[in-house]
Amino acid sequence: MIEYKFKTSGKTRSEHDLLGDKDVPVEALFGVQTLRCIENFDISRNLLGDHPEFVKAFGIVKMGAILANHDLGLVSDEITDAVVAACKELMEGKHTEHFPIDMIQGGAGTSANMNANEVIANRALEILGKKHGEYQFIHPNDHINMAQSTNDAYPTAMHLGLYMIHADLMKALGDLAKSFRRKQRSFARIIKMGRTQLQDAVPMTLGQTFGAFATAVETEMKRLDKAAREFLVINMGATAIGTGITAEPGYAEACTQHIKEISGWRISLAKDLVEATNDTSCMVCYHAELKNIAIRISKICNDLRLLASGPRTGLAEINLPPKQPGSSIMPGKVNPVIPEVTNQVCFKVIGNDTCITMASEAAQLELNVMEPVLVESLVESMTWMKNALNTLRIECVDGITANKKHCKQLAEHSIGIVTALKPYIGYAKCTEVAKEALVSGGSVYQLVLDKGYLTKTQLDKILDPKNMVKPTKVEL
Repeated sequence: MIEYKFKTSGKTRSEHDLLGDKDVPVEALFGVQTLRCIENFDISRNLLGDHPEFVKAFGIVKMGAILANHDLGLVSDEITDAVVAACKELMEGKHTEHFPIDMIQGGAGTSANMNANEVIANRALEILGKKHGEYQFIHPNDHINMAQSTNDAYPTAMHLGLYMIHADLMKALGDLAKSFRRKQRSFARIIKMGRTQLQDAVPMTLGQTFGAFATAVETEMKRLDKAAREFLVINMGATAIGTGITAEPGYAEACTQHIKEISGWRISLAKDLVEATNDTSCMVCYHAELKNIAIRISKICNDLRLLASGPRTGLAEINLPPKQPGSSIMPGKVNPVIPEVTNQVCFKVIGNDTCITMASEAAQLELNVMEPVLVESLVESMTWMKNALNTLRIECVDGITANKKHCKQLAEHSIGIVTALKPYIGYAKCTEVAKEALVSGGSVYQLVLDKGYLTKTQLDKILDPKNMVKPTKVEL
């Protein structure tokens, strides 16, 4: 028994396709081919209608197509007006409940394309005062799909939908970068030890640590946004394999121009429609950059967990906001659960990259029939990452505080500060002081004074925090 997200009376209408007759709920805007998809592909249960961006994108694509065909004198004003009105409703986010098909499907996206064709046709029929299924007036294939194939309409709609989701992901990345920048300013005067290979290195500020996090995110944002521009190259007019069969001369250019005007984006027509119809490299490249972001974000989360480790026996240089009791057996334990869940999302994104790579490689001759899993995997990565970034920012980064005194104590006690003295007393003497400090447990500061290598005034000047966190020549 199929459960729909809209009310049904139990009454049905009969629709016919190549394989025969099927009874469709009378209230359904979709038709027989959508119903077959529902019955055939109960796979991920991640439905097309769960992603309004793709419903909106189909509205844009089908509106561009009907306007282009109207320009060429192939469709009447009455039908064009009704179809345009129906498409605008999809673009407004309406009727998503009538897109109940699984994102994962066989047929290279034919079910998704026909779902859109049927919904738009039946809604346009309503607008004209006709009944659902009266396709002699407006037909899903003959009118809504005119001069199209799934092989150009589906990838174009998917590209545009992905571009919409990209905007939300970019906002999440930008908000996280701003949060890191705020922490950079807050922690600008807090001295701590930098570490390489998990060993003491040289002093820095905690602000520099968080500034580097912000720069990493901002850098990847630029790369991701550049990759997303390729979604705006479309193959409308390619029809089945790129030759443009069934389309009128000038249709591809007219349709592309209408889609550009409707969307307000820099849409362009692919130079080689045969190549574009079997190519999915824009999704591979975009996800490759998204994978790189996952790697960077996971590294940042690892750092946050290390810097907050303890609270008594770890680094404990920062405090993460406590979010839940950390153990069912150890009282008082609080775990870094927000960075942990973000790490896991990053692992998922990295794993999805393999699926996307293999699905793109599976293209054969003039088409890639694996595009549905490409799109679904990309959407999953983008959506999970967006949600994780927002969670990381709101539930963790915004509430991070610093253990200022503890950071300073660790820096002063570390032998790493001896590196700052090398230009003034030489590598050999620095090595001697460092070795003795390790053996005795004493401080580098006191040993340098005891050995007479520098005066207290000179030493304080060299070890002034502002002189250790950037290139500086101290005049002694």
